[in-house]
Amino acid sequence: MRSLKIAFQLAIMVLPWALRRRLLVKVFGFDIHPTARIGKSVLLPRKLRMAEHSRIGSLTFGHGMEEIRLDAHAILGSMNWISGFPLGGARYFRDFPDRHPMLHLEEHATIVNRNLIDCTDRVTVGRFALVAGNRNQILTHGIDMRTSNQSSAPVRIGAYSMVGTGSILLKGSALPDYCALGAGSTLHKNHSQTHMLYSGVPAEPVRALDPGLSFFSRTQGTSD
Repeated sequence: MRSLKIAFQLAIMVLPWALRRRLLVKVFGFDIHPTARIGKSVLLPRKLRMAEHSRIGSLTFGHGMEEIRLDAHAILGSMNWISGFPLGGARYFRDFPDRHPMLHLEEHATIVNRNLIDCTDRVTVGRFALVAGNRNQILTHGIDMRTSNQSSAPVRIGAYSMVGTGSILLKGSALPDYCALGAGSTLHKNHSQTHMLYSGVPAEPVRALDPGLSFFSRTQGTSD
């Protein structure tokens, strides 16, 4: 069934976007606002919800999730690989009945290009947050060495925060609102202190950030 869905989406890529959007809505039941747009990408979540003026670039592939949701003006860039582990399997993640395989970009949030995003559990990118650069990895599952079983936990990037290029965010981690994660860092836990630069492997708070920085008061998601 998945191969047929992929083949269908590939086949309709040559069509004008307005027609392709209508087919995605009718055939897959996707909820795509008339002002939203998808490039030449293949997306196979059970639900796709795109609000007004949201955008997904080209050569992005998404599968194995319950939902991809982009709120108003959110942007998911090109050449991103987004995967998950569907609900309902009896073998894996049986100890995590509340997990929800989902990617959610809140209003004006942006993930740019060439990132690996594991949505075995929920990944949330807060309003006006930016996953910058490329080669970032977001991982919501892994092996629990105590039990030798798969485990999962959500990852959240707070509102008006920025993730630097080449960073890794591990299951259960959270970057607070109004923060930055330095390039090449590994975020491994749920931090809570806002207006802070986190950096290192593992990432720890290293410097306070001025609440008056213009990045923290933007009225549109992208920067000049």
